[in-house]
Amino acid sequence: MNNVLHGTIVVGADGSPEADRAVQWAAEQAVLERRPLVVITAATPTPALVAAGSAAAYLPGPDELLDAARAIAQRGATLAGAHRPGLEVFPVAVTGSPRTVLTEAMEGADLLVLGSRGRGPVLSKLLGSVGASVVRRATCAVVVCRPGTELRVKRGVLVGADGTAESLPVLDFAYRQASLRSQPLTVLHTFVDGLVGVDGPRLVTDPRDEVAERLLLAESVAGFGERYPEVRTELKVARGLAAETLGVIADEHDLVVVGHHATDSLTRRLSSALATAVLERSHTPVAVVPETAATTPLHPSQRTDQ
Repeated sequence: MNNVLHGTIVVGADGSPEADRAVQWAAEQAVLERRPLVVITAATPTPALVAAGSAAAYLPGPDELLDAARAIAQRGATLAGAHRPGLEVFPVAVTGSPRTVLTEAMEGADLLVLGSRGRGPVLSKLLGSVGASVVRRATCAVVVCRPGTELRVKRGVLVGADGTAESLPVLDFAYRQASLRSQPLTVLHTFVDGLVGVDGPRLVTDPRDEVAERLLLAESVAGFGERYPEVRTELKVARGLAAETLGVIADEHDLVVVGHHATDSLTRRLSSALATAVLERSHTPVAVVPETAATTPLHPSQRTDQ
């Protein structure tokens, strides 16, 4: 399957309206990135325990389940093609649990897109177990299309930045998305001090305040302006927990970008919790981007792929 998915944008489909919204978003993204789109559906076998307890009920066999999954994937591919005519779209149906199918799809994909409040391979109302598991295991960028504010005027791309070398891929993803969309980019750095409990999350608007935090933020984006001179960038510093602060302004933007640590450590658990919290608070698409090891050269001046 990974040969089919390599370098593509993959979207999970289950036939629900929420998944259809994700298919349309993924089609738009595929056109922007000039990549093929794969619409993937999981045909989940009936558990043996359920089958044993349902002797009187009709249970579809593996072939029927796979045929149904193919029909759903084809419907999604047709929707994507109608939404963006000329787009190269491939429907794929795979036998297995949604969690396994989507996790394996990430190994070859450039980007994975999921819907929200759907069934099967898409997320539940509060980021269900399948979606949460996929986000935790993200090896490529994962976009969750949250519903709720499609008609609101937006302010472009918002990215959370912590000033570390590991988070540079997150910034790079955000800058690239802003460039592709011809949209402005807001880079938000948050910090916590003794005033958080008193004032709650809030932006630091006086440029004379928190000079060290502003310097850290400026250093973290150094070089990206040269690579993406067309992107109008605004740097903001805020006092408060990252999830709360991002959540306050997330819905004002077309896309929110957060990082996810790929190692099995306390840092990973904290960054996974941040990604999940932002996802559950937001009513706009959220991209969760894997961070990388600090030993990997990541500064824009060191990149050779552009």
